[in-house]
Amino acid sequence: MPFSRLGLAASTAALLLTPSLALAAPQVVVSIKPIHSLVAAIMQGVGEPSLIVEGAASAHTYSLRPSNARALENADVVFWVGPGLEAFLEKPLEALAGKAKVVELEDAPGLVRLPFREGGAFEAHEDEADHAVGEAPAHDDHDAPADHAAEEHAGEDHDHEHGGFDMHLWLDPMNAKAMAKQIEETLVAADPANAARYKANGVTLAQEIDTLDKDIATAVAPVADKPFVVFHDAYQYFENRYKIRVAGSITVSPETMPGAERVSEIHGKVKELQAACVFAEPQFEPKLVSVVTEGTDAKAGTLDPEGGALEAGPALYPELMHNLAKSLTDCLSR
Repeated sequence: MPFSRLGLAASTAALLLTPSLALAAPQVVVSIKPIHSLVAAIMQGVGEPSLIVEGAASAHTYSLRPSNARALENADVVFWVGPGLEAFLEKPLEALAGKAKVVELEDAPGLVRLPFREGGAFEAHEDEADHAVGEAPAHDDHDAPADHAAEEHAGEDHDHEHGGFDMHLWLDPMNAKAMAKQIEETLVAADPANAARYKANGVTLAQEIDTLDKDIATAVAPVADKPFVVFHDAYQYFENRYKIRVAGSITVSPETMPGAERVSEIHGKVKELQAACVFAEPQFEPKLVSVVTEGTDAKAGTLDPEGGALEAGPALYPELMHNLAKSLTDCLSR
């Protein structure tokens, strides 16, 4: 009987200990869904990171909620892409995340970074007056960034102007791998007790991304030479990686509907370019796409570069990338 009591006491102690082990995981906060997915994959079996921009909300216009502020105040680690994308976070991070390790993944070693496209095939960013949409640029090999005006970044101190390059870095799976490695190393340093789990998850994630990359390359190859137009120039990392033929983009903020004059201009350009498809984003109403493609041979489609319609979690990143490939092939194959 005494032995049974000892066994019961030991079992009770073990049960009481389990929650405390879970609480030992670092408090991790992540800005947007694609990055959150990478962090969640590496933290599997240890803990779950908190997400700031939930649902279909946009990082471009997001306003911090009280719950977000509390999460930042309690955070041990914060991951974001950088102020060129999540500008709304810059001041709150300075004010609220004083004790946290804040990691800007735009500085992850090994990233290929592509500058904004100005004029030519793409409407200029900011206040540029050139609204021309022309022929697609040549797509050089992903591993030759110098020829593609890309910047290979080795994680040195900031020597670039924030936002001077396209911030949709995760749309190249090799960039996602580079960011995942930075995430893994950060978590290992912040939580050595769970280092083995982070490293094992990192290896698994890297392998899954390699498989994803090959699957997408195979899927889009048959339609790579068919021109298409996007409203928002957010996809050049995807284009660069898979050598697909984007004909151009119209600079329309995903949060702002264009006026009648702009819609007319888009319509004219789509007809002139004989674009096979015009892709909106989830924020655009289907009626607008119909207006733009009316009287042309272009078909309508939707691309979602941030996974706004997807459930947050480890599975989101591969699902997001597969969905981009499927949306492209479904429309361009018709």
